[in-house]
Amino acid sequence: MITKKVFLASSAELKEDRRDFEVFINRKKKDWVARGVFLELVIWEDFFDAVSQTRLQDEYNHAIRDCDLFVMLFSTKVGRYTQEEFETAFGQFKETDRPFIFTYFKDSPLSTGSADRQDLMSLWAFQDRLKALGHFYTSYKTIADLSLHFNGQLDKLVANGFITFAPDQATAGPGGGSFQATQHGSGAIAQGSGTTALADRAIHVGGTNSGSINSGTRIDTGGGAYVGGNVSVGGDFIGRDRISKKGE
Repeated sequence: MITKKVFLASSAELKEDRRDFEVFINRKKKDWVARGVFLELVIWEDFFDAVSQTRLQDEYNHAIRDCDLFVMLFSTKVGRYTQEEFETAFGQFKETDRPFIFTYFKDSPLSTGSADRQDLMSLWAFQDRLKALGHFYTSYKTIADLSLHFNGQLDKLVANGFITFAPDQATAGPGGGSFQATQHGSGAIAQGSGTTALADRAIHVGGTNSGSINSGTRIDTGGGAYVGGNVSVGGDFIGRDRISKKGE
């Protein structure tokens, strides 16, 4: 199982969007876990809010450096700690080419009468910072917009090989190889070298055998013939329509 960590950064004003984004990631995780990829969302709500020898923000920054994807949401302001988280992610990206950084600006109605001047200044400063870096944020209005766009980005990461799905689990076959067998109705398909596919209710005898094989009561071939009693191998070959003795 491959784990890909996604760090979500934002101020408290987007609490609802954070929660909805977490729901989206959990749904995506259920889809991908069966394909060998586990999406782990890292959010500050999950951190233990207790006394630490360092700032708790330092713990967040450490988690950011360990992530594969960094997602930032902002709207009417960019707080000091959110700004620090972005700079941490960007610094790590310059050194190691990860995490991939995605910034989303929620374009929501704003009352100029109640707007805080310092908040707006922090927003404009951050937008200017992104412009100077040549990084363009994506605007969204609803969580549906956000989820749709980020889902597309995840699919692009798969297409580009940054995220790879594990191959289908195979069952070991003879000689240490592997095979996959799929039963369809009363038949079966075997894939790979040295494999055997058995139809519904069929019996396979492998290896070198001598003596009697007791199948219970009889072997029903599904047609008009059956083999009853003990079956002796190593002598005659018993076919469906005739019996051929050795040497004939």
